[in-house]
Amino acid sequence: MDWYHIFDATTEKWLTLAIFAGCFILILYRNVKIVYVSLAAAALLIALGIISPTWAILNKVDWDVLAIYWGYGMLAIVFRESKVPSLIATYVLARIKKEKYALLFICALAAFLSSFMANPVIVIMLAPLAIEIAERLNASLFLYLIGLAISSNVVTTVSMVADPPALILAMATNMTFLDFYWFMGKVGLGTLSTVGVIVALGTLLFQFRHLNNAVDIKEERVRITYGPTIIFFISVFALAFIPMKHPGIVGFLLGLASLFIGRKIIGEMMREFDTIWFLIGIFVVIGTVESVGLLKDFADWLSGTGLRSPTAYLAILTWMSVVISAFVDNVPYTILMIPVCDYLAKALGVSVWPLYFGMLVGTGIGGNITPVGATANVLACGMLEKRGYQINLWEYMKISIPFSVAAVLSVHILLQWLWL
Repeated sequence: MDWYHIFDATTEKWLTLAIFAGCFILILYRNVKIVYVSLAAAALLIALGIISPTWAILNKVDWDVLAIYWGYGMLAIVFRESKVPSLIATYVLARIKKEKYALLFICALAAFLSSFMANPVIVIMLAPLAIEIAERLNASLFLYLIGLAISSNVVTTVSMVADPPALILAMATNMTFLDFYWFMGKVGLGTLSTVGVIVALGTLLFQFRHLNNAVDIKEERVRITYGPTIIFFISVFALAFIPMKHPGIVGFLLGLASLFIGRKIIGEMMREFDTIWFLIGIFVVIGTVESVGLLKDFADWLSGTGLRSPTAYLAILTWMSVVISAFVDNVPYTILMIPVCDYLAKALGVSVWPLYFGMLVGTGIGGNITPVGATANVLACGMLEKRGYQINLWEYMKISIPFSVAAVLSVHILLQWLWL
């Protein structure tokens, strides 16, 4: 049975555009909890008869993405509790002699861990270590926490599970875990992004070059558990090597295993992920935008600008995504832009993959530009403000802009060279 329709197709398109714009504005300014915003927008679109609830839930919500995101979110919590990151950190820091290398190590460790789990969790996990080092050395905590935050957010495309946008692209295009490293006979997005991360960390080392205080941190005995590490490697193996129609099964089983391991803190674990509800609402909103034809209209407008060069469109999509994601949540933006890239590639008669990759790198790293562009940045700035630091936008951007631009530019050049 068809869902009811109150309005004609043109009116539905304008109403959808208005609801979509209002949803994005509220998400941007965060005056209302964003999970309420996305669910309310989805409910309004259904109530107005623009999309049916059955079609929205079964065809527009990507349950594989939600299952994997939930599973790795649960894993991140028990991995933190296992103390493995603390063991690695104390072991290495006890052998570092200068402050600039200690700070670089914290940033590199944050980048590595965030390649496989949510960056806000990494900030929470490593912040006590950064604070302790800064206090021992009587150093500026600002550099430590901001460096930690932007480093955890620069790896959004290094792996399939690094960040929701990467996972959304992988599920939408049937990419596997290993496709991020070698794909269609070429170097994959994850490998290219790793180069970008190394270049970005190099800019931090340059900015920290004057931090030559001696580091004297004693190695401590840390009691660890190996369960979370074991199930992590099992899950990666399953995603990489076992063909399956619904990879979300791996995420779901990983989440259940993590809940069992962390059963003593299960209440805390279940409260962490109201983001799932936010994603459900956003999938419905963007799905409706696509269904009524707004995405095709946007792609037709872009392709109708007179530009016919894939090089120009790669640059536009990459750097437009950087700018927009400095202010707009990257999850709804990614869901919006995947079909736009499809339409553009068909109009230009070129492969869609470099457009996908450029857009994804831009939207992932662009959130680093401003203190409110990514949750990790918001967390770090909140910690600083609680300790009496006033966040100066210029001081923040002196670190974030060279770091982010270096990462995106490196990947952009490699995409142009290897994929176009």
